[in-house]
Amino acid sequence: MNPARSLLSLLVVAFACAGFVPTARAQSAPAPASALGAGEVRAWLLRIHEAASRRNFQGTFVVSAGGTVSSARIAHYCDGSNQYERVDALDGEMRRVFRHNSTVHTLWPQARLAVIEQRDSLGSFPALLHDGDHPIIDHYEVRALGTERVAGHEANVLLLMPRDAHRFGHRLWAERETGLLLRAEVIGERNEVLESAAFSDVALGVKAQTASVRQGMVRLDGYRVVRTTLVPTRLEDEGWTLRVPVAGFRPVSCVRRPLDSAVPAVSEAPPQVVQSIWSDGLTHVSLFIEPYDAARHGKAMQTAIGATHTMMRRQGDWWVTGVGDVPAATLKSFIGGLERRKP
Repeated sequence: MNPARSLLSLLVVAFACAGFVPTARAQSAPAPASALGAGEVRAWLLRIHEAASRRNFQGTFVVSAGGTVSSARIAHYCDGSNQYERVDALDGEMRRVFRHNSTVHTLWPQARLAVIEQRDSLGSFPALLHDGDHPIIDHYEVRALGTERVAGHEANVLLLMPRDAHRFGHRLWAERETGLLLRAEVIGERNEVLESAAFSDVALGVKAQTASVRQGMVRLDGYRVVRTTLVPTRLEDEGWTLRVPVAGFRPVSCVRRPLDSAVPAVSEAPPQVVQSIWSDGLTHVSLFIEPYDAARHGKAMQTAIGATHTMMRRQGDWWVTGVGDVPAATLKSFIGGLERRKP
């Protein structure tokens, strides 16, 4: 299992990437004397959300985090209420992702492996912004920092600074005419940039080429096809509860899935892993719960790459993994508050 990633997953489901303006310039942009009001903030963020789902665009996308850089070509098309997307990884092992609405095909050409699954958009930014019960202004102070150019386009800059220590800050660049998010940064407590993702080049309003996506999803001759089933569930129904909720975060999705979708079971159903997603309306935390296996699981561990923290540890007969673009202390609170309910 490969826990879903931070800024890349934040933006790829709807776009994103890196090729960015120097941080010092962004920090020196003049800010207004007062923060934006709730209505202004919601209007800004809904515009970003709608641009990601209703606009045609294609471009090159770069993510920089923890000293590593990765890039991809992204094409996103709309045809009425249908959305189509193609993502081609440009670094590392060749990988192609095709999406038609909630159906996602991930292809590894060298291994001749295709994984097909159904994914909703819960847990991904900017879909989180659409939740009216998650007012961003409750957790972040939002300021407009003027305009800057990103990938040849004028963009409005928003700064979202956390009101507490449970989350990181964010800087967003939205294309001035369409609202499409062109660049995003995650900002640490010392105002340092932990992750940056942005388009290095992007074409807006391109002609939809939906056939290229549909054809990529059906040309699977010679591929080993693995279909992953995600079963909606609730943490409580799986025998767990978050005894002490983390301030500002609420559950937005919970599914049960095979532990390793790429390895089909030989004689029996594969073990299941439960993934519970929590959000403050901007960022999210994923909790993965699976049966403990001494052959697969070692000692408790904690890692950080850019803004993304990962914690793993044994909890009785279970192995718990937490992943999120949040401070380590926040992730520790999530895992520490997770409790197995008595039968």
